[in-house]
Amino acid sequence: MLAILCPGQGSQTPGFLSPWLDLPGADERLAALAAASGVDLRTHGTLSDADTIRDTAVAQPLIVSASLLALGAVLDGRAAREVVDVTAGHSVGEFSAAAVAGVLDDVEAVSLVSARASFMADAAAETPTGMSAVVGGDPAEVLAAIAAAGLVPANVNGAGQVVAAGSLDGLALLAATPPDRARVIPLQVAGAFHTSYMRSAAERLGPVAARVAPHDPDLTLLSNADGRAYADLDADAGHGVGTRVLERLVAQVVAPVRWDLCQQTLLALGVTGAVELAPAGVLVGLARRTLPGVETVAVKTPADLDAARDLVRRHSGVTTGGRPSTQETPS
Repeated sequence: MLAILCPGQGSQTPGFLSPWLDLPGADERLAALAAASGVDLRTHGTLSDADTIRDTAVAQPLIVSASLLALGAVLDGRAAREVVDVTAGHSVGEFSAAAVAGVLDDVEAVSLVSARASFMADAAAETPTGMSAVVGGDPAEVLAAIAAAGLVPANVNGAGQVVAAGSLDGLALLAATPPDRARVIPLQVAGAFHTSYMRSAAERLGPVAARVAPHDPDLTLLSNADGRAYADLDADAGHGVGTRVLERLVAQVVAPVRWDLCQQTLLALGVTGAVELAPAGVLVGLARRTLPGVETVAVKTPADLDAARDLVRRHSGVTTGGRPSTQETPS
């Protein structure tokens, strides 16, 4: 069973898009995505420095666009529903995953992400906040230390990694009094994403998302909120699963990312192979520590495409209807 994983913010590095532009048709696809995003993706993906592409308004559409370019190259002309069994994305990567699952087309995904990024950048500018990764330590003690510092666990990633978010004073206190056997690593982000500090961004994103006409997922798509497959959620009367996806993508701006639960679901579904789309590395790193027996490929450059296509060929066992075929997802 094949999973496609879509990375989130922080996975980008200067120049990472350059080798992808040598692929046939890449220039045309990137130009269409740049027009949808209002961001000069080519310049930022090839020439801009680390500080420039760290800007939330640049990073998010750049990452999603790169993931979608890589997806097309991995699938090599096939539709995702013909090949992929399940997909999930970390934070902004869930927009990429929604496109993999057919809920949004590529232009819609990048356009929404650009709005999200702009709104989140504005929200971050309202109050100085930040995020720090807490690596190692006893999980209960880590969560207690985060709470004691007046912070919240914005990302629970599994493999002994939790991201704390909140005020700069709280982050300084956490760094000064870390949990036993844990390291506190400040992250170079603009603000406390996935917390109540982003409320104004979610309020502005809602009306933008409401103008999109989504499709129901045509393969299994997992939610960052609780790791469940969207098709297992009850849709409101008169609204399909695609509408629930958009609702949760908006709510995700102020809600924790439970990547640990997404990984639990991947195991429960029986995933045997996973491909992480560009700019890859982070999610495969987590998978190698938390998904025993699952073969992985991180698609960082086109040089990784042969390995990715081989993994796809050997592990694809497509389910139907956007639902797991044999096992239930954990609640």
